[in-house]
Amino acid sequence: MTGLGPELVGKGLERLKQAVPGVSRVAVLWQPGGQSEGTDKDLLKEADVAARALGVRLQFVEARGPEDFDRAFSDMTTGRAGALTVLVSPMFFGERRRLVDLATKTRLPTVFPWREYVDAGGLMAYGADLADLFRRAATYVDRILKGAKPADLPIEQPTKYELVINLKTAKALGLTIPPSLLQRADQVIE
Repeated sequence: MTGLGPELVGKGLERLKQAVPGVSRVAVLWQPGGQSEGTDKDLLKEADVAARALGVRLQFVEARGPEDFDRAFSDMTTGRAGALTVLVSPMFFGERRRLVDLATKTRLPTVFPWREYVDAGGLMAYGADLADLFRRAATYVDRILKGAKPADLPIEQPTKYELVINLKTAKALGLTIPPSLLQRADQVIE
């Protein structure tokens, strides 16, 4: 199973642009080496392609570890980012509360890759439904326990995606989320 999909970066940027229509500069927080080199390259390329289509400029900001977060958010502020997208990273996921706190403190509307960030207070998330992936992974475990060879099982992409929006965070940021975006949300936290 994989929860990665470079195309999700573009979809997340679209949702962010809908939530913050006037944004012209978006920071992209990424962890070099957080994924394979090819995946990192694909994620960054997809962000660039989507940004051009949406008419926004990107500011790529690296964070190799949690000790880089304060500097990264300072760079975003100095670079006058009007919003932020956080790319997929196991380290970021583990540090999601801190990232949400920093995004809130710097008043950056942010789209995250998974709903758990929004549960922690983030503005919005668009990505694979991790709970669905975990349920599907259980069928793989069952097949392996019944004798299937792991190497013979195909890699599966997510089939269920979710858009989650936190209206409490939107209000704190002074944002009014358009009704059309709220209607598309799988969950709205009030």
